[in-house]
Amino acid sequence: MNKDFMKKAIQLSQLNMQKGAGGPFGAVIVKNGQIIGEGWNKVTSTNDPSAHAEVVAIREACQNIKHFDLSGSEIYTSCEPCPMCLSAIYWARIDKIYYANTRRDAADIDFDDDFLYQEIPKDIKDRKVPMVQCCHDEALTVFKEWQNKQDKVKY
Repeated sequence: MNKDFMKKAIQLSQLNMQKGAGGPFGAVIVKNGQIIGEGWNKVTSTNDPSAHAEVVAIREACQNIKHFDLSGSEIYTSCEPCPMCLSAIYWARIDKIYYANTRRDAADIDFDDDFLYQEIPKDIKDRKVPMVQCCHDEALTVFKEWQNKQDKVKY
């Protein structure tokens, strides 16, 4: 753990919150002792609900290294990642997460992700947002084509 990287994530959260970019969240991704991606919350400034600090940092890091796999890297984030960001971190194959504030700290300032944590394990039929399956056969055809594709890039 390198506290300087965490302080950088916190600094990004504060500076960009003060500038009106979005909520008070920042993140940096580090590989081999170097920052390869920085991010801060841009939800309100870009009208993108997925533009959380961690996701923004992942996007930048992947662009910088020109690859979607961030194995061998670590993320320093000013707050415990929400379920979306945690999933993105896993998809990016980041090796370790360091965080400062907790999800409870975030809930105390009206960033409460608890409902998401409760929704995920529910059966599909019991979730708040209705989910309806349709055109399964047509979509499954595409999956089968992918399965047999010789030049696919696995991820």
